[in-house]
Amino acid sequence: MRQLQIVTGAGPVGWTIAEQLAAQGHQVRVLTRSGSGPEHPLVERRAVDVSQADLLEAEFDGAAAVFHCTHGSAYSARAWAAELPAAEQAVLGAAGAAGAVVVFPESLYSYDRPQPGMAESGSRAAAGGKRGIRTQLLQAREASGTPSVSVAASDFFGPRVRNAHAGERMVPAVLAGRTVRVMGRPDVPHSFTYVPDLAAAMICAAQQPKVWNSVLHAPTGPAVTQEGLVRVFADAAGVAAPRVGSLPGWLIRTLGTALPDLRELAETLYQFEEPFVLESRHTQALLGLTPTPLADAAAETVNWWRTELRRPAPA
Repeated sequence: MRQLQIVTGAGPVGWTIAEQLAAQGHQVRVLTRSGSGPEHPLVERRAVDVSQADLLEAEFDGAAAVFHCTHGSAYSARAWAAELPAAEQAVLGAAGAAGAVVVFPESLYSYDRPQPGMAESGSRAAAGGKRGIRTQLLQAREASGTPSVSVAASDFFGPRVRNAHAGERMVPAVLAGRTVRVMGRPDVPHSFTYVPDLAAAMICAAQQPKVWNSVLHAPTGPAVTQEGLVRVFADAAGVAAPRVGSLPGWLIRTLGTALPDLRELAETLYQFEEPFVLESRHTQALLGLTPTPLADAAAETVNWWRTELRRPAPA
């Protein structure tokens, strides 16, 4: 049965969810400030600021699920604190009035004990900075009367993933044979989540009330090192693996005393200086999903980047 599905945001997660929903035959309404989103007969793109609560009741009317995929205007604790809680409360309130479940993509920032691996049953009580804000958002969702599901993922890669450690900082350099510089240590295990797998899990969770009001994990393959992921991309591209260099933690922390952007990165350096491993077997069993094999996911990613890099620069 075709049901109206709302997607807020058209970044890599929201865009991919909208595409997958439309491919399943659902009517999809994508809400962004600019009116962007995928072109498809079943996708309606509307220019709406979803942080404005008074605009949402009409937009959500008749929806079965809301996939809230917007993010802060800047990668900073200040921006997140100012923007994210209010927007989530607006979405939860309007979705509740419409009788819809809200599905959130979530990070691993709230895990206060990330060693030796993060499972769905792990402690999510990190405090301070951006990590504390993610903890507070999870607590607010749990306290809401609107059913919700949070699907946590590790660092993204895949088509349309640009501003990420395995996005424009890595894949174009691999294709060009340039040195890839990674944060922290290039030789420790780190989980990377393929965005289409996250999207599939979010859609599946929305359709299964038994998993609502919980935190799930996106199906994610075995952890690899950053230098190992570079080699996987190189193999997928049929090119020689380039040199992998490091931006050491001490340098980022030192420069962060004067540069706000680096200070924000320094807060999460622990993720790249020690093993940072996401376990998703419990969610995979619940939802009946498995992660895309890494070689296949890397090939899709490389193909997208090659197409993207051939596009003419905007005038």
